[in-house]
Amino acid sequence: MPQHLLAIDQGTTSSRAMLFDAQCQPVSVAQQEFPQHFPRDGWVEHDPEAIWQSVLDVVRKVLEQAGLGAGDICAIGITNQRETTLLWDASTGEAVYPAIVWQDRRTAAFCDQLRTDGHEQLVSQRTGLLIDPYFSATKLRWLLDNVPGARDRAARGQLRFGTVDSFLLWRLTGGKVHRTDATNASRTMLFNIHSQQWDEELLQLLDIPASLLPEVLDNTAEFGHTDAALFGASIPIAAMAGDQQAALVGQACFTPGSVKSTYGTGCFMVMNTGETPVRSSHRLLTTIGYRLGGRTTYALEGSIFVAGAAIQWLRDGLKLISHADETEALAEQVGDQSGVYLVPAFTGLGAPYWDPQARGAIFGLTRDTGIAEIVTAGLQSVCFQTRDLLEAMNADGAIATSSLRVDGGMVVNNWMVQALANTLGVQVDRPQVTETTALGVACLAGLQQGLFSSLDDIARHWACERSFTPLMPAQRRGELYAGWLNAVRRVREPVGGERVGK
Repeated sequence: MPQHLLAIDQGTTSSRAMLFDAQCQPVSVAQQEFPQHFPRDGWVEHDPEAIWQSVLDVVRKVLEQAGLGAGDICAIGITNQRETTLLWDASTGEAVYPAIVWQDRRTAAFCDQLRTDGHEQLVSQRTGLLIDPYFSATKLRWLLDNVPGARDRAARGQLRFGTVDSFLLWRLTGGKVHRTDATNASRTMLFNIHSQQWDEELLQLLDIPASLLPEVLDNTAEFGHTDAALFGASIPIAAMAGDQQAALVGQACFTPGSVKSTYGTGCFMVMNTGETPVRSSHRLLTTIGYRLGGRTTYALEGSIFVAGAAIQWLRDGLKLISHADETEALAEQVGDQSGVYLVPAFTGLGAPYWDPQARGAIFGLTRDTGIAEIVTAGLQSVCFQTRDLLEAMNADGAIATSSLRVDGGMVVNNWMVQALANTLGVQVDRPQVTETTALGVACLAGLQQGLFSSLDDIARHWACERSFTPLMPAQRRGELYAGWLNAVRRVREPVGGERVGK
């Protein structure tokens, strides 16, 4: 049997392909950014063809770099930006509209109406989610109502809906397979996480035809095979998982109470809660951590919409830096003494606030404020938002954590990870392989194909590269966090009839 595993990691700002050997060690990686489109305030879209082409390019490039062919690959695992919504023609595979990205807030008014009409309890009980534009369901409803002819075509069975994983699977298999996995399904606001089925009452509430929906499988399953014409030979697709659940696996968080936080475009903290779903009273999400062999492991999740995207904005929007690597040296110049707070509510605030109308702001500017102070505030905003999530988990009675496992592109910044430990007051562990999203889905594919015998077998391959312990006095930690809470309050409360930042 071939011994290499290929992970397709389709993210919000880039697509990545990574090859791993049978010991979970990276062999080669290829990454390609693609454009972000912001047609209106609060709208975020992707070109589905740009997503597809970027995936093809990075897979071909990573095989070329490693000197391997399709026949050398044991299996493919697909992991993806979750909630991003696509609708495509069942015959041609052509999308009828751009992909509506998870950050998109165009359905905020419709979500408000659903809450006003008293539907939030039903949604929460069935899906573990809150009614919010973040999730796929209202995006799909918008597509059906606003793309000319879409609802009629859907009624005739001519269209298919999916999150990015399903769209890629459809394309990779030449239009032969329409499937998703339980973790991605659990983020649509249409999937009953208790019965493990699409919820008929929610579909009726949102007027969504069931014929659009993919079949839901475990995270490890025979999802299909790639069209041989794409990479020279057919390759089994043996695993799929939403990016944050894939990272939970990649961080080997297999025991209740273990928690990881991923820092990419957004920040997502996920705690394993075992086989019993935990209902949050602090506006966190109850979700599926992973489903293997028909057995579901649940998780508690807090979602921050803007983490690495804040640094991208400082680079591309304000042009204060030319590369993210510059942020560490700038922050080292400033430390934690600047008094500047950046609240990156560019597309509203996620957990635990869930305020789609909030907008970003910078507070504490003086004549002494320069680029270094604003960049440092951007890094600190990620740490403060993470504390928001941890505070909410603790308030929900989740098992207190003594350490946090972190991953994603931002955690190569030593200053940021130390600031995170200082802000949280807990040890932060950085693994040797920080791209744990790709690692996790590769391990799942290896589990399906028999390269790994169990989750314990996967866990034995996890290794810590460095631990960061808190160095900040508790009083100072509290003072800084109080300043953050005050800044958040000011972007949420109306001032003179308008919100700050509007």
